[in-house]
Amino acid sequence: MKTAKTLLFAIVITVFSACDIKMEPAVKGTFGYDLEFLKARDSIVVLKNEDGNSQIIVSPKYQAKVFTSTANGLKGKSFGWIKYETFDAPHPDEHMNAFGGEDRLWLGPEGGRFSLFFKPGTKMEFENWHTPAAVDNESWQKVTSSGTKVSLSKTTQLLNYAGTKLSIKLERDIEILEPKFIQQTLGIELTDKIKSVGFSTQNKITNAGDNTWDKTSGAPCLWNLDMFTPSPKTVIVVPYQEGATGKIATTNYFGEIANNRIAYKNAVLLFKADGKSRGKLGLPPNHAKNMAGSYDEANKVLTITLFTLDSKSDYLNQEWKPDTEPFTGDAVNAYNDGPLANGSQMGPFYELESVSPAAFLKPGESLSHQHSVIHFTGDEEALNKIAIKTLGISLHDITTTFK
Repeated sequence: MKTAKTLLFAIVITVFSACDIKMEPAVKGTFGYDLEFLKARDSIVVLKNEDGNSQIIVSPKYQAKVFTSTANGLKGKSFGWIKYETFDAPHPDEHMNAFGGEDRLWLGPEGGRFSLFFKPGTKMEFENWHTPAAVDNESWQKVTSSGTKVSLSKTTQLLNYAGTKLSIKLERDIEILEPKFIQQTLGIELTDKIKSVGFSTQNKITNAGDNTWDKTSGAPCLWNLDMFTPSPKTVIVVPYQEGATGKIATTNYFGEIANNRIAYKNAVLLFKADGKSRGKLGLPPNHAKNMAGSYDEANKVLTITLFTLDSKSDYLNQEWKPDTEPFTGDAVNAYNDGPLANGSQMGPFYELESVSPAAFLKPGESLSHQHSVIHFTGDEEALNKIAIKTLGISLHDITTTFK
């Protein structure tokens, strides 16, 4: 009997050893690949829902980013865009370190009279443009963490274009969402034909200094940017208020967007997001709704973003023009990456963005901005029902617009 047990044990060990030897490395483009890549560079935090299939990766070292997510475990598609080369760069980039990230927090305004990206008196051109280090290459502190939620914080001091010193405390609570919550929030029904993953970020800025932030000294804002990998068949979808008058959106941030890349259908703006033509658009708070999204027909991925919006508050103008009216900015933005004039390109990627109103705060006061991201993938008929219910447009209308 002892010999038989010994032999059985040896067989089991041999089988497991053989399995270990034959294990294949994770495939690029999967969540498992990005998990391995990021684990080697950071003590990341992985949040999972109850069944473990929906997961997100949060990074304290890389500015509290949600780097990516999956709706189907390690072998599922990795939804966030990551620029792997940036991690191994010998020196930090003086303008921006593009690590990527499915949801990253920035501070605005980027341009204008109270810009945080240009030193006082400098010309607003690329050579003088520098991303604040706290949201570019400095680590954040992990405050608390559980299996489904993590809290992080960062304190920093900045000088705006008007010469005002800003003492800032930033906080981020990031939580993975359960399917039941997603269904209740969006008013939809999820069947076994759909896989989903969602997370919410609660972002807070506090005036940690002694001076009031007002329309004379300038005020910052919170800025969520979601970076995703495009396909030739990806379209950004931005619903807007019915009956909106005048120019619906700012479409000339980086030169006017070509007519064959933008369309308007029944109070929905459609923007081609193939990563092949650089362009950015924005909607002011009186035109915007608290939702935007995209549909990737090639991979059957429907993405929804939700965010807080206050149509009666002042939003900061972020254009690189110091003489523009500073409090007439956009609340929702979308960006499609493409080659620069010299042929180089950061991506390709595309972005969905939301910003908070200007943070007019007295010392000790805070302003919060919530931004959530939800992905659905699977049966197109089921996805179509979700698109109509949330974005107000069918997949057919989305996918045929630019064909």
